[in-house]
Amino acid sequence: MAMAMNDTFYITHGSPTMSIDESLPARPFLQSWQDKVFGQTPKAILVISGHWDTCFPTVNIVECNDIIYDFYGFDDALYEHYQFPPQMHQLKYPAPAAPDLAKKVKKLLVEAGFERVDEDRKRGLDHGAWMPLMLMYPEAKIPVCQLSVQSKEDATHHYKMGKALAPLKDQGVLILGSGAATHNLSALQDLGGAVAPWAAQFDSWLQDALLQGRYEDVNQFQEKAPYAKMAHPCPDHFYPLHVAMGAAGEKAKAKLIHHSWDLGTFSYASYQFHNS
Repeated sequence: MAMAMNDTFYITHGSPTMSIDESLPARPFLQSWQDKVFGQTPKAILVISGHWDTCFPTVNIVECNDIIYDFYGFDDALYEHYQFPPQMHQLKYPAPAAPDLAKKVKKLLVEAGFERVDEDRKRGLDHGAWMPLMLMYPEAKIPVCQLSVQSKEDATHHYKMGKALAPLKDQGVLILGSGAATHNLSALQDLGGAVAPWAAQFDSWLQDALLQGRYEDVNQFQEKAPYAKMAHPCPDHFYPLHVAMGAAGEKAKAKLIHHSWDLGTFSYASYQFHNS
């Protein structure tokens, strides 16, 4: 029998360049994952990535995990004409696919009342999944599948998705939300190491709410949090947090496991949810 996973996680995966940029503090954090953050070896990994946004919950049921070089879609001035280094298109992460896990994910969601759960039988892993996993589990031996977010739905929708998926932990599945604690790419700017006040206030509110177990406030972040719309003009990168939070359970304890900033407004805050 697989060892149960008592923990779920929400990580900020950051720019795709973290795959090669050794200057970002979050890179050594992810590289130290197995030694310093989470020593258990999952049977499989379910990633909820902010880079897969669909109208209905969707799982990728594939036999082979190709990776997607999705270095595009950045509609801000910083990245509009940015050319990502060509070597990034040569990166590989040949982790096995997890079609059986994907089918279990769909089954659990349907049983929990999600009337429509779609299957994608072609889609590989986007950089919200393979890029952090390449640093966390470089051996690429653990099967991986993905579940999409629905940015047109609310946070409670995603929290309920997480609650439905909680039984997977008992089967040795690591549930990993991958997004960004703050995600307003149009507001990125070099502030000489300083942090924009609005970003700091949102980030501080989120940390306090999570560490104090005020999960319902986090579900209501758009009404409760300062500068919520500024921090997340689109919530696609925030909703993976709510899935991880819901899967952990109402009595889970949150822990800040990494915190750093980039370009004045981008928080790399990452959290662990432990349910003993």
